Amino acid sequence: MTQELVVGFASADPSGSADKRARRYNVIRRFCEYLATDDPQVPSLDPKLMPRTNSRHPSRIVTDEELSRLLFEARRISQRNPMRGVTLEAMIGLAASTGLRIGEVVRLDRSDVDLKTGILSIRCTKFYKDRYVPTHPSTLSVMQSYAAVRDATYPGCREPAFFVTTSETRFCCVTLRQSFREAAKRAKLRGPTGKGISFHSLRHRFAVKRLASWYTAGIDVQAMLPALATYMGHVHYSYTAYYLTATAELMGLAAERYNRWFDEVEAPR
Repeated sequence: MTQELVVGFASADPSGSADKRARRYNVIRRFCEYLATDDPQVPSLDPKLMPRTNSRHPSRIVTDEELSRLLFEARRISQRNPMRGVTLEAMIGLAASTGLRIGEVVRLDRSDVDLKTGILSIRCTKFYKDRYVPTHPSTLSVMQSYAAVRDATYPGCREPAFFVTTSETRFCCVTLRQSFREAAKRAKLRGPTGKGISFHSLRHRFAVKRLASWYTAGIDVQAMLPALATYMGHVHYSYTAYYLTATAELMGLAAERYNRWFDEVEAPR
């Protein structure tokens, strides 16, 4: 194996981005480092040759008006089976108000949802970190209403999932994504080519709205990042800090706070 061979492999896909090529190169580079612990003949690849860019495009943030349209279209997604719309609306509303990942929503069991306190038990997460997620009273009210309608509609249902399909089974991520995209297209939030918001956009919205509310209230956002990271199930605070630069609104609020601080420092005493 040579460095030229690895570079050629990493660059073999002409349609791939520079970041994708760097990922391929660095996977092999780290594997070579592992092999070299037993075999000194394994070549050492240059870590600076194809560095990651670490660039992330700002996410599409769903506005309040757009969320209202989305929920409206979700509710009326099926005239033949109204329960499908009731369930989809509740799932979208929960994700928007808590920032849960799509997998966390579909994996919720009835035993994970405390309909008295509004606390959700999130298990088997993306990074294998269980956590408790308190919900807003308005979210709890929606969950209580959905549970009552679900139990009245499917009185003999033995499925442990909190959210169930019209076949009285647990949702899978693929099914929920398809239903979400259908509602988003009806709400004019996705185009015919598939571009537009995704279910994960609700998670981005939650984080940005929470940070914006803290900025507006004059709260120390940096000090609150660990709490938000825990709530959202992030492993590293840097994942949460990304949202600080996610929208022009947040950048504007941050700049405004800095200007106030600078004026106070420079003010004559």
